[in-house]
Amino acid sequence: MDSCDVERLNELLEQDVELREKIKEQVTDLDKKTRNMVGILNKIHSTHPESIPGLLDSVRPMLHSCQITSAAIAALIPPSQFWRWKEMWTNSLRTAIFSAALVEFLATGKLISLPEVCQVLGIEDEWKGRFALPVEDYLHGLISLVNELSRLAVNAVTLGNFEAPIQISIFVKDLFAGFSMLNLKNDTLRRRFDSLKYDLKKIEEVVYDVSLRKLAPPPQGGRQI
Repeated sequence: MDSCDVERLNELLEQDVELREKIKEQVTDLDKKTRNMVGILNKIHSTHPESIPGLLDSVRPMLHSCQITSAAIAALIPPSQFWRWKEMWTNSLRTAIFSAALVEFLATGKLISLPEVCQVLGIEDEWKGRFALPVEDYLHGLISLVNELSRLAVNAVTLGNFEAPIQISIFVKDLFAGFSMLNLKNDTLRRRFDSLKYDLKKIEEVVYDVSLRKLAPPPQGGRQI
């Protein structure tokens, strides 16, 4: 190995270190935003239903600010190097997905789609190969959503909101059925999916207790839970 080769290799190593630091700076910013969102969203467990819209309004600007960070990360990643660097922001991105999904459910009672998450977080199709939202990360975010909703089902009853567990139960059962039809080959994702049955059981126990005590009307259509 001659001196020119050594010099070139050192140059490449320095470029990698410099790029990693720039990416880390943006990921730290994203992580800060997601922690703030989760901190505010955690208040749903002690917030009465009529105050939830105001709480969501305080979270939405943070969600939208993630678009700036997404663009900054995408601008840093060289073409076709997404998989090389993605582990640096995976956890923060999954938390952002969870936050977007929870806000959507609390606001509309509906499941946010993968394209809708990309829109909320400002992730563009043209960034593929540099910065994207993998399906597995989207699914991890939805599993975290179910984990949170199982807590909410219990705490909502404590606050006197007896209809919430029934609404949550219908939503989670539908989501669980969808997951059951997926061919999950990722071991970590499969294990997390398997754990959802415990969340579902927890929710069903709350619904059973509420229904037995006749504390809430049956779901629309007269369907009994």
